[in-house]
Amino acid sequence: MKILAIESSCDETAAAVIENGTKILSNVVVSQVDIFAAYGGVIPEVAARSHLEAILPVVHKALDDAGLTKDEIDSIAVTHTPGLMGSLLIGTLTARMLAILWGKPLYATHHLKSHIYANWLGDGLVPEFPLLALVVSGGHTQIIYMSEHNQFEIIGTTRDDAVGECFDKVAKILGLPYPGGPSIAKCAEKGDIRKYKLPHPKVDGLDFSFSGLKTAVLRAVQNELGLPITTPSYELKENLSEQQKADFAASFQETACEILLEKVARALEERPEVKSIVLAGGVSANQVLKEKAQDGRFGGVKVFIPELKWTGDNAAMVGAAAYFEVVSGVKETDPYSLSIAPRTDIA
Repeated sequence: MKILAIESSCDETAAAVIENGTKILSNVVVSQVDIFAAYGGVIPEVAARSHLEAILPVVHKALDDAGLTKDEIDSIAVTHTPGLMGSLLIGTLTARMLAILWGKPLYATHHLKSHIYANWLGDGLVPEFPLLALVVSGGHTQIIYMSEHNQFEIIGTTRDDAVGECFDKVAKILGLPYPGGPSIAKCAEKGDIRKYKLPHPKVDGLDFSFSGLKTAVLRAVQNELGLPITTPSYELKENLSEQQKADFAASFQETACEILLEKVARALEERPEVKSIVLAGGVSANQVLKEKAQDGRFGGVKVFIPELKWTGDNAAMVGAAAYFEVVSGVKETDPYSLSIAPRTDIA
């Protein structure tokens, strides 16, 4: 089965052709990260206009790169939730139009589900069920239990900020460029992870909280500089040395990664039948997180991490998720009634 997949949930316009859920025939991504670097974050209206300009050329290139015509495509998949409303609208309208004009089945796919299924892309080993998925991105931080394909149970989630959002906010405090994840990781290479002791929020169960960690970094920076807590965060970067920035970045990154994996370990204790752990989402690209997840702390449970190119938003993962919806018996989406939503649960 060959699926043309479209992704436009935030600031990447992407299309891909996936065969049987694992084989990538083409993958095209047009990123807007350079546009928003100057603003320190995504501007939804600008993102939507950029998608509108890029979406059809990206789809055509995906078909050309795969060496296929529309007649050789079996189905169309598209991210329909969660994400930015304007961005989602461009992708879903395009997918609906193509499904109607070409007479192809349409599958509207959840964005977080797609990130999880990035672990099935390629020719290597694939995760075994039951599994735990740690979904970590700029908008989500969740632990999801999967007993089989297309069966999802959220057993832990953030009560405030997502971990990726926390990375962005700490980067802004330190005067590092957007996006915060790669900037902090690079800066932290020259830092001391033990220089500043940061708290691990005490949250019951398997839930997370990162708002307090962000505030703890802010207070630690103010204290290090001998400035009152009324000092605006945007003024602090001018007073920090490069070594101080590196030490704060390293200490924060270490703490954030440990918080995430401590909760996964606790989830594993509660679900001893789990055979695999998968990382998913943009923050799964973090090298420290990957190394810690594979340091043996989970015993004999196999840890799966997507290739770096599949950790960010892309359409290949959407195609993979849609394929496993098809084989799981999920009904196709009526293109005339497809709606979008900014945030909905995966389960």
